[in-house]
Amino acid sequence: MTTLDAPTSTVPDLTGASGADPEEVAARLIGILNDGAICALASLGHELGLFDTLASLPPVSSAQLADAAGLDERYVREWLGGVVTAGFVQYVPTDDTYRLRPDHAPFLTGGSPDNLARMTRYVALMGLVQPKVVEAFRHGGGPSYDDYPGFHDLMAAESAAVNDASLLDTIIPLTRLVDRLRAGIRVADLGCGEGHAINLLAREFPASTFTGLDFGPEAIARAREEAAAWGLDNATFVERDVATSVAEPGSLDLVTAFDAIHDQAHPATVLGRVREALRPDGTFLMVDISASSNLEDNLDLPWASFLYAISTTHCMSVSLAQGGDGLGTVWGVETAQRMLHEAGFADVTVHDLEEDPFNAYFVAHP
Repeated sequence: MTTLDAPTSTVPDLTGASGADPEEVAARLIGILNDGAICALASLGHELGLFDTLASLPPVSSAQLADAAGLDERYVREWLGGVVTAGFVQYVPTDDTYRLRPDHAPFLTGGSPDNLARMTRYVALMGLVQPKVVEAFRHGGGPSYDDYPGFHDLMAAESAAVNDASLLDTIIPLTRLVDRLRAGIRVADLGCGEGHAINLLAREFPASTFTGLDFGPEAIARAREEAAAWGLDNATFVERDVATSVAEPGSLDLVTAFDAIHDQAHPATVLGRVREALRPDGTFLMVDISASSNLEDNLDLPWASFLYAISTTHCMSVSLAQGGDGLGTVWGVETAQRMLHEAGFADVTVHDLEEDPFNAYFVAHP
C-alpha cells in the first residue's frame, strides 16, 4: 500500500496558547464540509460499482455509464458532477464525456488493500446510527450490532482485501508456525466474522484443523457457505461469545484475532480465555489498530480523527451497549501490550506491515 502522508491542515494546539486566524478556521471547516460530502459520494460510487465501471470503459457519457452500471441516468449525472469537482473524474465538456483519472484509479477500484473507497462506507454508517449515538451520549449505553446494517459485509470486504494479499505470505509467517501448520495443529479465530481468513488458512493447510468463533449468526452462516463452496472439511464455525469460552484449556496451538479484541464487551476476560485455551508453547496472533494509547501521540497520525469517530459511533458504543468496558478503537499499542501481559503472555512482539499501516500485529506467547 502506498504510504499516506499527514494532512496539510494545522493540528489544533492542545495548550490553547495560540489562536488561528478566524478566516483560516472558517476555511478549514468549509473544506471539511466539502470533503465530508465527497466522502459520501465516494461511498455511493463504491457501493454502486461506479468507480469500477468507469475504470473499465473509455471516456463515456453519463447515459453510457448509467447503462453500463444498470443505474438511473439522472442520478449518475448528478453524482458525476460531484466526483468531477472533487478531482476524481475528468470531464471533457466539448463531447460531454467522463473518465476516471488514472492516478486515482488504484485507490478507488479493485479488491486490493489500496482501494480506500471501500472505507468511505464507514462514514455512511456513522451517519445512519447517529441518532442512537446521540441518545447514548445523553443516557449511556449504545447501539447494538443490529443497528449497523451491512456492517459484517463491510468488515468482511475490508479484511478480505488485506488477507487475500498478505495473510499467507506475510501475516502467518510472523508466527513462525508455517511448518507446524503444514504438519497439522489446532487453530481458532476469535470474532471470525464471515470466516474468510479461516477458510484461506484451511485451504492452504489441510492437515490442520480450524475453528471460527463469532456471536453473529448471519456472519457464521456466510462463513459456512464459503467453506462448503470450497469443499473444506477442516474448517468449522461456531456461534459463541468468546468471553465465556474459546476452547478446552490447553487444547490450541494457535489463536488468531483480526481487529476483534478492542470492541469486545470485556476484552481482558477474552484475553484470559485465549491464554487458558493455548498449550504452554502456543501462540496468539492479535491484529488490532495501530495507534497510541496517549492522545498527544496521535496528533500526527493522518487518520486519528477517523479512528476516534468510528470508536465513538461503533466500537466503544457497542461494547458499552452490552454493559462492557468500552475500551474503544484507539485503546492503543501500549494498552494492548499491558493487557496481554496481564492475561499471562510473557513474550509479546509487535510488528508493523507496510501493506497494512492501519494495524499492528502482536505475536504473543505464554
